[in-house]
Amino acid sequence: MTLNHVTAHVPSYVRAVGELRADFQCVGGRTSAMNVFETGGLRLRCPRVSQGCEGVLINTGGGVAGGDKASYDFDIGPDAHLTLTTQSAEKIYRAQSDPAQIDVALRIGAGAAVEWLPQETILFDGARLQRRLDMDLEETSSLTLLESVVFGRMAMGETELAGSFRDRWRIRRNRRLIFAEDMRIDADMTGVLDRPAVGAGARASAVFLHVAPDAQARLGEIRASLANAPCEWGASAWNGMALVRLLSPSPEKVRAAITSLLQSFRGRDAPRVWQ
Repeated sequence: MTLNHVTAHVPSYVRAVGELRADFQCVGGRTSAMNVFETGGLRLRCPRVSQGCEGVLINTGGGVAGGDKASYDFDIGPDAHLTLTTQSAEKIYRAQSDPAQIDVALRIGAGAAVEWLPQETILFDGARLQRRLDMDLEETSSLTLLESVVFGRMAMGETELAGSFRDRWRIRRNRRLIFAEDMRIDADMTGVLDRPAVGAGARASAVFLHVAPDAQARLGEIRASLANAPCEWGASAWNGMALVRLLSPSPEKVRAAITSLLQSFRGRDAPRVWQ
């Protein structure tokens, strides 16, 4: 299968360019959002929660199309406790020509604990997405990161998927690179995912990464919480990081597994908007 690219020029003024920036600071033992900047349909809302601060990212456009650009940039101050999630799954629509771009940057201060827990990214047939995550930690800060991707809309009969997905992660502690990952799937995406050494028929994947002084000590706990998971998974830990990868032909089974993992790992339910 090949992806037919439309070469007609799409004017920039019909593309969405959104930016969301905010500082989160701990004042008097409570974390709050400060200096919030929103443009191009991206919004931040912070509902009341029992622990820490929960920031919900909202894309008022309802999805991301080819040529759209979304930028998220957050500074998290010392000792802040923050969960960032999304109001719903992010839908990546068919691209006519240029790919969609999503950039995420977090800078996490000393003693701060941050969870990056967006809901699924759903790639429609013909979608083209370039995504970049850059996260910088201090020696005593911690990061819990979860990203899940659904390839196609099986309920809509998208059993074969053409498109492009390029995902780049860079995580640093004390300005030193400690984790780097690049994924690239082009053209016949389902053909690639069907290969035994790649996805063995998977249509959903997720990566859970915990970077913290206690990360390696929690590996046994993580594995125990996934013992009865309904999908394929693997977990390992090294150099102050614990990593889990999950795969399944069923997006529902991946979501069930990560929801159970989050509940066990966090000691509380997944963010309220996940319900």
